Amino acid sequence: MHAENELRGRRRERETLDRLLRDVRAGHSRVLVLRGEAGAGKTALLDYLAGQQPAGRVVRAAGVEPETELAYSALQQLCAPLLGHLDRLPEPQRAALSTAFGLSAGQPPEALIVGLAVLGLLAEAASERPLVVVVDDAQWLDRMSEVILTFVARRLDAESVALVLAARPADGQLFTGLPELRVEGLPDADARALLDAVLPGLVDTQVRDRIIAETRGNPLALLELPREMSAAELTFGFGGSSSSLVSRVEESFGRRIAALPDDTRRLLLAAAVEPVGNVVLLWRALDRLGVGPGAAEPAEAAGLIELGARARFRHPLVRSAAWRAAEPADLRAVHQALADVTDADQEPDRHAWHRAHATAGPDADVAAELERSASRALARGGRAAAASFLERAAQLTLDPAARSARTLAAAQARFASGAFAQVGALLAAAELGPLDPTQQATAERLRARVAFAQHTGSAAIPPLLDAAARLTAWDPVAARETYLTAIGAAVNAGRLGGDALPRAVAAATGVPPGDEPAGLLLSGLITWHRDGIAAAAPLLIRAAGAIGEDRDLDLLWLTGMVVNEIWDDAAFLDRTERAISRARAEGTLSLLPTALTFRATALTYAGRFADAAGLLDEAGALAQAIGPSPHPATAVILAAHQGRAEPALELIGALTADARAGGAGWLLGVAEYSRAVLHNGLGNYPEALAAARVATEFDDFAVTQWALVEMVEAAARTGEEGLAAQARDRLAARTGAVGTPWARGTQALADALTSGSEQHYRDAVDALAATRLTVQEARARLLYGEWLRRENRRGDARDQLRAAHETLAAIGADGFADRAGRELLATGETVRRRIAGVREELTAQETQIARLAAAGRTNPEIGSALFLSPRTVEWHLRKIFAKLGVTSRRELTAS
Repeated sequence: MHAENELRGRRRERETLDRLLRDVRAGHSRVLVLRGEAGAGKTALLDYLAGQQPAGRVVRAAGVEPETELAYSALQQLCAPLLGHLDRLPEPQRAALSTAFGLSAGQPPEALIVGLAVLGLLAEAASERPLVVVVDDAQWLDRMSEVILTFVARRLDAESVALVLAARPADGQLFTGLPELRVEGLPDADARALLDAVLPGLVDTQVRDRIIAETRGNPLALLELPREMSAAELTFGFGGSSSSLVSRVEESFGRRIAALPDDTRRLLLAAAVEPVGNVVLLWRALDRLGVGPGAAEPAEAAGLIELGARARFRHPLVRSAAWRAAEPADLRAVHQALADVTDADQEPDRHAWHRAHATAGPDADVAAELERSASRALARGGRAAAASFLERAAQLTLDPAARSARTLAAAQARFASGAFAQVGALLAAAELGPLDPTQQATAERLRARVAFAQHTGSAAIPPLLDAAARLTAWDPVAARETYLTAIGAAVNAGRLGGDALPRAVAAATGVPPGDEPAGLLLSGLITWHRDGIAAAAPLLIRAAGAIGEDRDLDLLWLTGMVVNEIWDDAAFLDRTERAISRARAEGTLSLLPTALTFRATALTYAGRFADAAGLLDEAGALAQAIGPSPHPATAVILAAHQGRAEPALELIGALTADARAGGAGWLLGVAEYSRAVLHNGLGNYPEALAAARVATEFDDFAVTQWALVEMVEAAARTGEEGLAAQARDRLAARTGAVGTPWARGTQALADALTSGSEQHYRDAVDALAATRLTVQEARARLLYGEWLRRENRRGDARDQLRAAHETLAAIGADGFADRAGRELLATGETVRRRIAGVREELTAQETQIARLAAAGRTNPEIGSALFLSPRTVEWHLRKIFAKLGVTSRRELTAS
């Protein structure tokens, strides 16, 4: 397909690409996904884009179907020309990328660190002149390359880099949320002109129109399908085929390949299996197969392949047709030839992969080589690739014990890669052979983890309890961890879990207690359920103190709840901050979104709404790129405290629907608690009371206490003195178990609302002022000020209300701020409309960058902390300086 034909009717697409290049040359970064069916002309558009850039300023890669299981294969192809800039990266990023690409040994790198390294590498390469990065056939990228490129695409900002990817529309989950350009069929006039260029002689206009309609203007189909049309087909059109257009084009290529000489077909098959187009390696393999240079001529004459500096198929469908049509024996022979000529020292994994596909039956030597490749893949962070190696190694293993061991290892790798649905079948296969007690414990533990990963509600509890019971005899520590997970699932199921929690607690009492953090948490939660928070508090306090962020990140999901239940605001803020730092430093893929959302909750109570929103944005972006989804409760809690009714109620409604659909009753408690906060802030006390009553109907861990606070306030404001007293007493049973300022201040406020005692109000303000919980302190001052005004002590009321109003307005708690403003007006004070200062013009991300810069962090350090390139940090700092009216970091610190 010649360029002039490929780009017929592509004015809109060319203009989009030209505009993208202009933006990049102006110093911005741009990302674009070309999405269209096979043959639509995506590659031609990529060629057009590359042709607009000077030589050396374009790097290209393409996904190749045979290489989808080799970790980082496409990414390494893309980055290879840029590795001269590797030394400019910070050492952790340099080490991670070197390890991922097999350039050096090291600890298995986390995907986030590799992603940041690639981002930095592209930024460094573009530091002098703009860089265009082109990725074709993205639907066939290996998993790790897909993850990293998605991450990079979402973080590019001001590096002068264009990242343009081409993918098929069937792969709708690939690179979602990125800017897209749909590449459709050609307009009728252009399609007709292209068809006329290939049709032999005169063809009836109606037949021509039918062909154009059936191909939907697809350029490749217009060029390829008419080549083999008979006279009858030219008379009546394609007609009658139920195959998809792509299948028909591939079948057309297949028929053309089948008509070629045997050696030419063998050459095409070898080129299809050899993934990177290495012509020297290809000819060496063909020599082993007895295929000479003359075999290339018929394929080149037919326009199916070009053998220049690299082997390049006319279209990926030619590769697919050659590969799929091959007889198994021919395919094995080609793989063997490629294995024979692939350097086992330089390319050990490709050598092993070719050998594996050249083997028809069990082969201990090949299986052992695949196992070594799996170890290398794990060392590079390629868990999906390791799983594929291990699965194939198990298939080639005759010894039952070794086969089961390799299958079990494959299951572990699949779990680590996030492919939970594939783990169950692998575990079942592993258990067909002999497993020793340690291996059996590993299998049970893994089955339990899959159950919790797939169903965090009550559906996960039976398999978790079954696994924990079996683990008790083999591995008590693992049993305690699994029982803890089961109880956590039951806590999450809450009111929708029926008797799940008592069943889980009853089962967990059979395991011996332990002093490790999971064991202490288990004992604390069992006691909490059976005897209440007063009895459990010492155990939970001890457990929280035993958890270390450096070794117990897996317990993060429960730690945040525990420190709330024991009213430890210092631990809530400090631990979530350290957890984020640790997860960022390690680039822990599975834990950073969770750490971000827990930290955002802590910052919400600390009154740092903008920072909390920024962390939620980051968690959402990470989840889109790499998963898992951030915890949904935090955004709802933040919205309720911000006090804007419409968006908050929308989020609360969505959370309620999701909670019911997923059987997560704990989230229902969060939703109703948040509804109560929102309505208390807006002064809608009957609605707040109704929501708080629903929230407190079930004893949700780390939520009921919050809801009781809202219930006391709403009941007191609606004259429901009995309900207010009952909620106060229930609250006292919880606050009395611990002696923290948060607990004392919260209880003093509840006592004040139900008794009208000024001393209680003063005690509440004093105690909460000793915490870092800005929102709670400001709300206490608001309630105290309201009481003072009703006591006709207007001067004293103004002091409290003014302080509350200023704080609540500054942090963005609009509902409570407006309520404080109304109370101030009632005292006779004029409430000036808050004027947004320059700081409020900063985005959440700019605020984070400004704080880190003011703390003395360098641009690379800020970039590492926020997963941005140093050039993007520099660009944002220039914007921040302009907004704040400063010219240096020193002035930023002082401002």
